[in-house]
Amino acid sequence: MNSVVDWLRTSTPGLLVLCGIAIAVLLVVIIKVKLEPFIALLIVGLGLALAAGLPVNEIVGTAIKSNESLLETGFGGILGHIAVIIGLGTVLGAILEKSGGAQALTAKLLGVFGERGAPVAMGLLGLIFGIPVFFDIGIFVLAPLVYVAARQGGKSLVLYALPMLAGLSMTHAFLPPHPGPVALGGLLEVNLGWLILFGFICGIPGFIAAGLVWGNWIGKRIIVDVPDDFINDGDDASSTEGGGAGTVTTRRPVVTTPPSVGTIGAIIAVPLVLILGATFGSILLDPGNLLEVLTFFGTPAVALLIAVLIAFYVLGIRRGSTVQELSRLTGESLRPVGMLLLVVGAGAFFGKVISATGIGTALADTMAAAGLPIIVLAYIISCALRVAQGSATVAIVTTGGIVGPLVAAQDYSAPAVALIAMSIAAGSIIASHVNDGGFWIIAKFFNLTVKQTLQTWTVLETILSVVSFAVAGVLFAIIA
Repeated sequence: MNSVVDWLRTSTPGLLVLCGIAIAVLLVVIIKVKLEPFIALLIVGLGLALAAGLPVNEIVGTAIKSNESLLETGFGGILGHIAVIIGLGTVLGAILEKSGGAQALTAKLLGVFGERGAPVAMGLLGLIFGIPVFFDIGIFVLAPLVYVAARQGGKSLVLYALPMLAGLSMTHAFLPPHPGPVALGGLLEVNLGWLILFGFICGIPGFIAAGLVWGNWIGKRIIVDVPDDFINDGDDASSTEGGGAGTVTTRRPVVTTPPSVGTIGAIIAVPLVLILGATFGSILLDPGNLLEVLTFFGTPAVALLIAVLIAFYVLGIRRGSTVQELSRLTGESLRPVGMLLLVVGAGAFFGKVISATGIGTALADTMAAAGLPIIVLAYIISCALRVAQGSATVAIVTTGGIVGPLVAAQDYSAPAVALIAMSIAAGSIIASHVNDGGFWIIAKFFNLTVKQTLQTWTVLETILSVVSFAVAGVLFAIIA
């Protein structure tokens, strides 16, 4: 018995078996037992640490001091990086949603592209509005606008919905301030500016292939009518949709005088431009006052705070909202963020345990012997976790924890690390199916049967994943 334990803890094959068992247990308790991923990651992380023979004081510290333990550094290290960014990004999305920005963008895009180009307009709507707004909130807000476009065009709802969904999914998977990319920035220690740059470079081709090309082709072959019970009663109206993921309530704000498209675009662009300015300033400028200014204002938390303050004034106070109303909106928007942060923190702890046990080194040795590039390994692991348990966030933070030590052991440039992050993000969205809550939300919101959802949405996500990964892989081969 002792020889088996020693083999598991000290040999490369044994460590890989231990890692495989831990991931299998994680998937079982999430999928079969239906345990909350935060609790599951915490339990499995602690169990893996004990099974690997790590000292208790290294895992949880002592009764007197625990701030250097794996538990606290795992959680604290990542949450210190992402909590402020995700919180501010959530607030920014909420004020843009409440102001009627989506209606303004829709009207402008439909005016530019006309009736024949309405599907393209819907895709750009999802792409632009998806930058500051979480995926599910984006669906709740934009679905009524897609209904209107489909009724006016007189064609299948699929033709208009898929481009919008591709835009929302692309931004959610590849661009900060969404949780996955932000978490990858912390786990792989790469600047968010590089993630923004390569998020667009890798994600846009995937969006075009999945949302515009595939959406146009399948939208002419699967005919789905707009739901007959669609209503929009005003700013506080809501509708309830049920499905396999439970019941969801959607807000459908109607704003009589929505802000201009230029205003919405400028507010969305502010944090992106500031972050990119700091990233490229650090490359192109010599140390000095200008670089310090760019670095300060381009720090993601500062850049998002500036955007939020601008949005509060331009979209709130200047349009008649009070500070109390904005505070209430902020509080309401932040309520769902808590569990998300806990999942990311628990995933980071799981990754810390993998690193401390030596599993990361064993994986690196095996990968080198097999000749498998790290970017391919990262994509495969992320795909497997996504298909197995459904959550893109869990797939990202778990994969980031596994490959993080491999990345740190190599002398990769920041752009190369960002491309590895893109491969993980691409893998995390592949093949959405019945174990993904988003699958059921989309099925119910867009009047699709399970078979139709598999034929449309599942294929869309797979195309988006594969094309985006292919772009990342080619660029990595050139850069690394």
